[in-house]
Amino acid sequence: MDLTTQYLGMKLKNPLVASASPLSENLNSIRKLEDAGVSAIVLHSLFEEQLALETLDLHHHLTHGTESYAESLTYFPEPVRFYGGPDEYLEHIEKAKKACAIPIIASLNGYTAGGWTKYAKHIEQVGADALELNIYHIPTQFDQSGEAIEQSYIDVLQSVKKQISIPVAVKLSPFFSNMAYMARRLDEAGADALVLFNRFYQPDIDLENLDVRPNVILSTPHAMRLPLRWIAILYGHLKCNLAATSGIHTDEDVIKMLMVGANVTMLCSTLLKNGVDEARRIQDGIVEWMEENEYESVAQMQGSMSQKSCANPEAFERANYMKTLQSYQPRS
Repeated sequence: MDLTTQYLGMKLKNPLVASASPLSENLNSIRKLEDAGVSAIVLHSLFEEQLALETLDLHHHLTHGTESYAESLTYFPEPVRFYGGPDEYLEHIEKAKKACAIPIIASLNGYTAGGWTKYAKHIEQVGADALELNIYHIPTQFDQSGEAIEQSYIDVLQSVKKQISIPVAVKLSPFFSNMAYMARRLDEAGADALVLFNRFYQPDIDLENLDVRPNVILSTPHAMRLPLRWIAILYGHLKCNLAATSGIHTDEDVIKMLMVGANVTMLCSTLLKNGVDEARRIQDGIVEWMEENEYESVAQMQGSMSQKSCANPEAFERANYMKTLQSYQPRS
């Protein structure tokens, strides 16, 4: 049974990739993920804000006491607590590469095309096999157009591609007026893969303390419907690879994603909830299903249920929309 797949220019032993999560923050978990059978690991993200804080801290130490208004120079917001800093992140990549034999994909989380993208060169130099750009941007400016937002994604990608030669994936949100158009633009701008989709974590209100509090909710299998739909639409129309993320919990979820055209499937919530050995159980389930349905390889499955053969995907989606609404039968 051939489970191999191509992703970011690499031949992976199977389509199960551990996505960015706390599991990648220590070497022991990374070794366990490899032992459980994942084919690659995306490290936790290095945030744009971490690089900005490092720059501010350096500026503070270089200028402290050189002006008569020293107190104004020593005022900085309380730093957000991150897992390590930029130097620690580079060291972690090096250690992860030595600790396991599977590809290590670094992750940068940001939203501007500023100088932080130059840090991608350092990530390449310490041995990362590829880089995932986790572009997390919620537009709140009332005078910013959709076109300007789309261009900012292209600018980030192109500025990074100028710095490095390793493959670059873009993890993006689904909130574009025309997702197909945006995917094509990123493909033409040089993205080696698109990761569909980034999940925006919505805050909650603490009524006792009248405060806004973070609220991390792990994904459910229902979340996979959105990437499933868009990968089915995009497959065969782009040169870049397609990675599915959000809501992938079982071997059936993985099989569905492969059949609509995904090159790989990203696992996160199911590993956090059920332990890293869940990856091996998922792989065993895939093999069993392929044997029962007489599939010899993952490549044979990929894209077999995409919309590539449909001349008008929009009409196809309208037909599915009407069929779905008409299928619901309320209780009498």
